[in-house]
Amino acid sequence: MSTVEPPESHAFPPQALRDYAVLADGERAALVGPRGEICWLCAPRWHDEAVFATLIGGGGTYAVTPEERYVPGGHYEEGTLIWRSRWITQSGIVECREALAYPGDPGRVVLLRRVEACQGPARLRVVLHPLAGYGAAPLTEPHRDEHGVWTARAGGLHLRWTGGATARLTDAPTDAGAEAAVGVHTETGGTDARTGTGRGTGSRRATRLVLDLRLDAGQRHDLVLEIGRTPPPGPPPEPGAAWARTEQAWREAVPALDDTIAAGDARQSYAVLCGMTGASGGLIAAATTSLPERAEEGRNYDYRYVWIRDQCYAGQAAAAAGQYPLLDAAVRFIGARLREDGPELSPAYTVDGGPVPDQRELDLAGYPGGYDRIGNRVNRQFQLDAFGEALLLFAAAARAGRLDGDGRKAAEIAADAVARRWQEPDAGIWELEPRAWTHSRLICSAGLRAMAAAGPPGPQARRWTELADTLLAATTATALHPDGHWQRAADDPALDAALLIPALRGALSADDPRTRATLQAYTERLTDHHYAYRFRHDDRPLAAAEGAFVLCGFAMALAEHQQGREVEAYRWFERNRAACGAAGLYAEEYDITQRQLRGNLPQSFVHAMMLECAVRLAGADGVPERPPSSRGPRR
Repeated sequence: MSTVEPPESHAFPPQALRDYAVLADGERAALVGPRGEICWLCAPRWHDEAVFATLIGGGGTYAVTPEERYVPGGHYEEGTLIWRSRWITQSGIVECREALAYPGDPGRVVLLRRVEACQGPARLRVVLHPLAGYGAAPLTEPHRDEHGVWTARAGGLHLRWTGGATARLTDAPTDAGAEAAVGVHTETGGTDARTGTGRGTGSRRATRLVLDLRLDAGQRHDLVLEIGRTPPPGPPPEPGAAWARTEQAWREAVPALDDTIAAGDARQSYAVLCGMTGASGGLIAAATTSLPERAEEGRNYDYRYVWIRDQCYAGQAAAAAGQYPLLDAAVRFIGARLREDGPELSPAYTVDGGPVPDQRELDLAGYPGGYDRIGNRVNRQFQLDAFGEALLLFAAAARAGRLDGDGRKAAEIAADAVARRWQEPDAGIWELEPRAWTHSRLICSAGLRAMAAAGPPGPQARRWTELADTLLAATTATALHPDGHWQRAADDPALDAALLIPALRGALSADDPRTRATLQAYTERLTDHHYAYRFRHDDRPLAAAEGAFVLCGFAMALAEHQQGREVEAYRWFERNRAACGAAGLYAEEYDITQRQLRGNLPQSFVHAMMLECAVRLAGADGVPERPPSSRGPRR
C-alpha cells in the first residue's frame, strides 16, 4: 500500500516560540525546532530573503529527525550558541550538535550538524529542501560529484552539501496552494541514477534531497551545508576543523561573568548578543520577522535590522560588565552612523549601515495569528531618544577609557542634534505617533549630563550640562503630573514604563521625589505579580491588551535596586529571568495567561537588560553592593 507524504509545511508546522533554539554567527541566524527542522534562515545576510521559511508559512526546510517515536529536548553548550538537539527514542538517545560556523563569513553561510547515537542505534531521516526567496525559487542544477558532495542552485544562491553522499533526489510533497504561491511545477523527466542530476524538461521542480541515516551506538555523522551568492571556493570545510574553530571562537568571545548573579544565564545572554553582532559592529534587534506580538491584532514587524537604541542598551550592559568587545562594536557602528547622518540619524539601519527598506507584505500564510511583513516603517521616523542613548553609550566608553577621537566627534554631533531638535515631536521609544514624549527628552538630558561628566571640564561640558538642565526644567514644567510623577507627554497624563529609565541613567537622582513617585505609581497601575507592562492601551485588563514586556520587568529590577530594595529587585529579576523558552531565549513579550513568548526571537535588548541586571544586582559594576533587605512599603 503506497502512502502520500504530507506537505512539508504540515510535516514541520510552526511550534510555540518557547520550543525554538537559535544558531547565529554575527551575520545571520537560523531557528531550530524540536523536530530537528531548520525552519528559518536568511542567506547570506540577516535582511536577505529566507531560504528556509516554514516558520512564517513560506517554503524550504532542512531537517534531521528521528524515524521512531521520540520526546524532544536540547540545550546550549555553556556560553555558546552551539545547540544540542536531543531525542529520547524507542531505541535509545540520539543528539544532533548544530551551529553556524563562528565567527561568520558575511558572504557565506556554513551550517554544521553532527549527529550522534549516544545510546543505542539511531535511525534518522535528513531532508534538505532549500527554497530561496521565502519559497519562490526551488532547487535547480543538483549534482553529486565523485566524492559524494552535492552542489546546486536555489534562485541566486549557490549551495554545497557534504555528508549526504547516499542521499536521493526526490520531488518534494507540496499542496496545491503552496505550489501556486511559489510557482512550482512538479513534472519531471526523472533523475540520473549515477550523478543525481535531474533530467527535467527545463520546468521548475520542487526537488529536495533525502538521506536515510543509520547509526550504531556511539557512531556519529557530520553534515556541512554552505550557502552563498557565489560558488563555494576551494574544497569543502573539514568538519572536525570547522567545529574546533567554532568552539575556540566561542571560548574567546564569551567571558565567565562569574561575579554576576545567575552567571550561567548571564553568559548565555552575552553569547546571544555576540551571535547577533556582525563584523560591521552592528547588533541585530531580532533574528526573525513577522512573529506576532498579539494574535490577529496586526502587530507584526521585521526586526532584522540594527536599532540604535537596542545596541546602546547592549553596549552599556557590556560596559557595566567590564567586557569591552561589545561596547567597542556599539561605539564603532553608532559613531559611524552619527558622523555620516548627523542630526538626520535614522532609528535603525541594516547591518551594513544602509537604509532599512520600506515595509511590505509577503503573500504567505504567516506564523499562526499573524501575517508577513518585511522592511520596517521605522525608516520614516524621527526618534529623539536615539541621540540620548548614543550619548549614554559614548559616556560609558569614555569612563572605560575606550572613546577615541572619532567617538568624541560622534558625541558632539549627537549633542548638537539634541540642541537643534529636542522641541520637535518624535516617535519615541515605542515608535508611536509623533508627540513630545517625556521619555525622549529626559533620556537626552541623562545622556548630556553623563557625557559632560565623562569628559574634561570646560566650556563644552558646561554647555551640555546647561542643555541637560534646560530639558529637565522644560519637561518638568509640561509633563509632570499633578500627583508628582512623570506622565507620558504634555498632552497625555498616562503612565509609561519608559519613564523609569531616565532616573536609572542619571537624568535625576534616585531620591528625587519625581523618581520615587513615578516608580510607585507605575508599580501600582502597570504591573501584575512582578510582570511589567509598557502602558495601558485601553480599558481592558493589562494581560488582555498585550503581553508583559520583559525589558520593562528587568527595568523594574534595576529601579528597585537603585532604591535599595534588594529583595524586591531580586523578585523582579527572577520572575522575568524565567520568562524565556526552553533554550533560555527571550522574546519581546511574555503572555502571562498562556505562559507563552510573543514577538520576534531572540530579542536583543531583553538579553542586554538581563545581562545588565545580573551585573548590577551583584554589585559587579563598581557600585557597592547592598545586602538584600526589605525596606518597607514605598512612599
